[in-house]
Amino acid sequence: MLTRNQIEFYQGQGYLLVPDVLDAQTVAELRRVANQFVEKSGSVSTSNDMYDVGTGHTSECPRLRRLKSPHLHHNVFDRVVRSDAVVDVVASLVGPAVRFDHSKLNYKPKDASGVIEWHQDWAFYPYTNDDMLAVGVLIEDVTEDNGPMMVVPGSHKGPVFDHHDAGYFVGALNHEEVGFDASNAVTLTGKAGSITVHHVRTVHGSKENHTEENRPFLVISYVAVDAWPLAQSYELAEFNARILRGEPTLAPRQVNLPVRIPLPKLSFSDSIYDDQDSVRGRSFGG
Repeated sequence: MLTRNQIEFYQGQGYLLVPDVLDAQTVAELRRVANQFVEKSGSVSTSNDMYDVGTGHTSECPRLRRLKSPHLHHNVFDRVVRSDAVVDVVASLVGPAVRFDHSKLNYKPKDASGVIEWHQDWAFYPYTNDDMLAVGVLIEDVTEDNGPMMVVPGSHKGPVFDHHDAGYFVGALNHEEVGFDASNAVTLTGKAGSITVHHVRTVHGSKENHTEENRPFLVISYVAVDAWPLAQSYELAEFNARILRGEPTLAPRQVNLPVRIPLPKLSFSDSIYDDQDSVRGRSFGG
């Protein structure tokens, strides 16, 4: 469980780094399985509904950027999603009724691809309230050199920025947008087994990996049970099956918050990396 100081820091700054959440055995298994999926991704030549691969991806030199919904592909990821060690932290911040939303395993490839431009998760999936956050599990040690996640403190209390470009939703904001200032951004580095936590409206991103090793980072999104999606639809039984703690409700809690609908989409892509490639005024991607 979090301390009162940690909770107050999260509420004020919109992020948190919690060390030593997962034990060494779990981290070792996560690392082993994550590496296995890099090898397995060599069996595909292009991105699909499981793998997001970068330019130049081959079986001999896989450039895996993301394993989509890893909790569906190996039980070690599902166990971490549901683990008390992680869900206790989440419940301290969004309340005792917790719903799992989605997961992804982001690989920061050693070839310097996999940059993530500044963005807010809220732009992708607005809900009726913003008691929603993402947990990042450090599978390897994260340093200043291997593309750590960066966050802009307090940005969860500011505006919802426009993540459109040329009329299409691209999942990134133009760094020249009025009101955007990342001059006080902080990097979240730590030892494997630690977790990061960031609020759904916190502006965040990550630069290149300048080391010779991949940097896998498991991202798990959670939401309060009484928050309901505004721009997505789910089959009710499946939606409620994601509840980890608490009881289902058909009475969403509504809060007056700024939202932008993430439409229209770029029809050729379901990859944040490919979508962000089109953004003018990029911060990191050249």
